[in-house]
Amino acid sequence: MPPTETPPPPTETLPPPTPEFLRLSYPAPRVLLVRMDQPPMNDMSTAAQWEMDAVWKWFDREPSLSVAIITGSNAAFSVGVDLEEWNADPTRRMGNAPAFMPLSRRLGKKPVIAAVNGVASGAGFELVVNCDIVVAGEESLFALPEIKRGVAAIGGALPRLSRSIGLQRASELALTGRNVKAQEMFLWGLVNRVVAKKQVVDSAIIYANMIARNSLDAIICTRAAVEWTLEKESAELQRGENILEGLKAFAEKREPQRKRSKL
Repeated sequence: MPPTETPPPPTETLPPPTPEFLRLSYPAPRVLLVRMDQPPMNDMSTAAQWEMDAVWKWFDREPSLSVAIITGSNAAFSVGVDLEEWNADPTRRMGNAPAFMPLSRRLGKKPVIAAVNGVASGAGFELVVNCDIVVAGEESLFALPEIKRGVAAIGGALPRLSRSIGLQRASELALTGRNVKAQEMFLWGLVNRVVAKKQVVDSAIIYANMIARNSLDAIICTRAAVEWTLEKESAELQRGENILEGLKAFAEKREPQRKRSKL
């Protein structure tokens, strides 16, 4: 039998190639699922991090996508950067590449949901901290062990972590490097929901569907407000077609017919 051809993605533009680290799929309309796949623990080489950089930039530009989910394959979400590669060649550290924008420092326009299926440590945990919603498996562990290796967590997580869970808890995590269970992270407010491991991605898709059914203009504007960068997006929303269509649909008691977002 001839080999089965992979169907094209349901997007208006093609995603960037991801041969090293990421597997992309589309589990629901307007939803992108990004799966890290580097056995056994999804540690991120330089090539892997450039793939992440390209995918998140494409995701923000792609008009057919409203929300993304990031998760891991195998036993871990991600244990962070490949420290053996750093040790072999310190010049390859991604902090030395000005054009590089990791998910942990991403501003972006559209929301990203973390579906944490296992260990999330180091730069893997920093990815989680910068996600808009976090679903965690009940056996997941979170940690910033950099301090134990003479390294600082400089991927963008620390100021965000302090804002999310408070100075004292952020300091505890960063200065001790200890492992924290999912339920404790839920009590601290960093995790939205704790579920069985096999339900992590499905639970994240439920959240994604709730978001994706809304106007992309409103999604972008609302996320910007939560991130305290509202001014430009709010002005554009008020002048846009989608707010007028939404108000008209409400008055006419029907579902709105969304227009392409211009934000």
